[in-house]
Formats: sequence, C-alpha cells, structure tokens
Amino acid sequence: MSNPSDPSEPPQALQSDLSPEAEMLHNILKLANRLMAPFSTFLAHEHRISLNEFRVLMQIGFYRSAASHELVELTGVNPMSISRAVATLEKNGRVVTVTDPANRRRKRLTLTAEGERLFRAMRPATNLVAEFLLSRLKPHERATLDHILRTLIATLEAKDEQGRSLFLENTRLDHQPEE
Repeated sequence: MSNPSDPSEPPQALQSDLSPEAEMLHNILKLANRLMAPFSTFLAHEHRISLNEFRVLMQIGFYRSAASHELVELTGVNPMSISRAVATLEKNGRVVTVTDPANRRRKRLTLTAEGERLFRAMRPATNLVAEFLLSRLKPHERATLDHILRTLIATLEAKDEQGRSLFLENTRLDHQPEE
C-alpha cells in the first residue's frame, strides 16, 4: 500500500469514470509525450530547434525535398505550424525553397549544408528512440502495432464527400450522430 506522505512510492490507483476508449486515448497521449523526452532533453537546446522545426527538417532530410503541403500530410501538423517552422528554418539557414523545374509554380524545400549537417547529427537519436521503443515487441507484435497505427491514422485522416474531416465533424460537441 502506498504512503501519501512518501513521494518515492507511487500513488494508489485512482478511481476513474473514463470509458475504456478514453483510457486508451490517454495512454496514446502519454506515449506521445514520453516519446518527446529525448528530443527536449538532448536535441532542442543543443541544436536550438523547436519540435515542429525538428519534424520538418527530418522529413525533408528523409525525402530529400518536400513541399509545405506534403509536410502537413507527412507530419500531421497543421499548416500554420508548418509555415512557422519552415520560416524559422529558412531564417536560420537550414532549409531553402527551390522552384521545381518540372512545374515552375511548385516550390520545394531542401536542406542547406547546415540543414544536412543537423539532419545527420539528429538522425541517430531518431533511430535510437525507435529501437528502444520497439525493443520489447516481437516481430509479429511490431507488425500488428504498425497495422493498428496505420488504421488509426487513416481513421483520423478520412474525409466526407465535401472534403471535410470526419474526425473533426464527429468530435464536435454539437455533433448529432446519424441514426
């Protein structure tokens, strides 16, 4: 039994009226928060980079170039946050916008030499986090997790006939479920 006056002991389990689905959502959010610890502990301050700048820089590095709208899709980050991250990365000399020779109206983002250096410096941390996170899973569990994650992402990205997000439409407090 835990002792509330001893902070070294975990608190007793609290009773909650959360549904099992809400409990899973909280676990997913906790997982996402925990995954950011190595970034904030080791990378953010050392490289003077925000989380969204890191996400953008890493995606451009992995794909060699990307348009801003592609970064929105790849990261799941909203367009305004992507725009701010790109602007800061450009200001800091980490990415540059180039015109696509095949389509002069299309702008692509690529890493500068400084961006490439930073990408190479941070990529091992990404691999270490992934390896540690999945280290206790057997191959079939990894495959199952990958399938579940892809299904959840597809659910969140689904659109109705008018192009509206089904997720946002169905999670509005004033939403009336169809009968």
